[in-house]
Amino acid sequence: MNKKIELNKKEIESIYRKIAEFHKKYLKQFGVKLPKLYNSEKKFTKDGLTLVYLAQNYPNTSEISKKELTKFIRSFYPDTNDVQQARHLGAQAGWWIVAGGRDNIVLRIKRGNYQLYTLEQPYPEFKKGHRKSETSGWKELKARYNYRCATCGSQENKPHFHWPATKTVLQKSHMDPNKPLITGNILPQCEKCNRADRNRWVYDEKGRVVKLADANFVRNFDNEVRKKIYKILSEEFKENGS
Repeated sequence: MNKKIELNKKEIESIYRKIAEFHKKYLKQFGVKLPKLYNSEKKFTKDGLTLVYLAQNYPNTSEISKKELTKFIRSFYPDTNDVQQARHLGAQAGWWIVAGGRDNIVLRIKRGNYQLYTLEQPYPEFKKGHRKSETSGWKELKARYNYRCATCGSQENKPHFHWPATKTVLQKSHMDPNKPLITGNILPQCEKCNRADRNRWVYDEKGRVVKLADANFVRNFDNEVRKKIYKILSEEFKENGS
C-alpha cells in the first residue's frame, strides 16, 4: 500500500493508536515522549500529524520529502512556513527518524528527505542519553538574559524583532549540540532562531557562534568558500606534517 498525501480523521486516529501501542511496549522505557494527537483546542498537533504521516503502513514505511510533509501539514495549518517537526522528533525527541544526508547508515534516502526507521527502538544517540535533559533553573537562566533571545535579542512575549506580527517564544537551545541539553549547556533562543539553527553551530554564553557543531555543514557552502576552506586546511596540515 502506498502512502497517502491526504488522511482523514479516522485514518489519522487509527495510525496514531498503532504508534501509541508500539510506544508503550518499546519506547516509553527509554524516555521517548509520545506527542499528543490533539491540542487544547481539539486540533491535531503538528508533531502528532508528522509522526502519523511518517508511520503510514508501518513497518513498510516510505521515504518522504520535506515538501511533501509540508503539504500535508498545511492541509491542517495553512499558514505553516517550514516544517521542522521531523527533525525535532528524531534526534531530539528520540523517535528513530532517518534524515537523508546526515551520515545515516541504516537507510539510503535522498538529502533533505525523511523516513521512519522503526518504532521498536529509540534514536540511537537518544538511547545513550545524548538528548536527555536536566534543565533546572530555566526561569533563572531566562532572567539572566533579560528574557531575550541570546541570538537575535527578541524579548519573550513581545513582538519579534524580525517578525513583528509574531510573539516571541523562548526555547531551550544547546550551546553545543554535541553535548546533552543540561544546565551549563543551555541558551535561551527564540523559536525562529532555534529552528533556523538546525544544530549547526556551537555558541558561547553571549550567543555568539564560535565554531561549527557539524563539519558536514561545509558541504552546503558554495564552491568558492569550500575551496578556500580546503586550501587553509591543506596548508595547515601540511605544515604540521599530518
